[in-house]
This record gives sequence, C-alpha cells and structure tokens, in this order.
Amino acid sequence: MSEIERLTITLPTELAAALKVAVAEGDYASTSEVVREAIRDWKMKRVLQMQELASLKADIDKGLADVAAGRIKSFDENNIVERGRSLLAGRKPAA
Repeated sequence: MSEIERLTITLPTELAAALKVAVAEGDYASTSEVVREAIRDWKMKRVLQMQELASLKADIDKGLADVAAGRIKSFDENNIVERGRSLLAGRKPAA
C-alpha cells in the first residue's frame, strides 16, 4: 500500500452514526476503511461523469460543425423535447 496520511474530517451526526454502525455490524474493520471505500467509489463516479461530459461535448461539437457546414435540416422542436423526455424517463435515477 502507498504511504498513509492522517486526516481529520468533520461529518454531520447522521453520517458519523452510519459509519459507526457499519463498523459495529462488522461490515468494515474501521471507520477509516469505510471512508477509503467511499472515496474510491467517488473517484470512480467522477471518472464516469467526466467521460459522459466529454462525450456530450463531442456531440455538441459535431452538431455545431454540422451547422457550420450546412448539414442541417428543418426540425420540430416539440418532437425533440418529447424525445428527450422519453429518454430521461427511461434512465435510472442518480445515486
């Protein structure tokens, strides 16, 4: 394992209690272990968010390039809004 650095954190009572329960029930050996796992999960989620953002930016850039090159056709904005709502309705809620 890499070098260890000691940090002091402040948590709301509810979160601190949840950490203590996880340790007391034997899910984790220590509160530090819970925090380390939470940070690993956060890092993974952050990477996925950055990948999604990069993909969205690429799609926007492609669309703007199509507009600039005249590769567009007329569209119905209501149809686009309805399609977006349908796509959102099919997504899982964020954790």
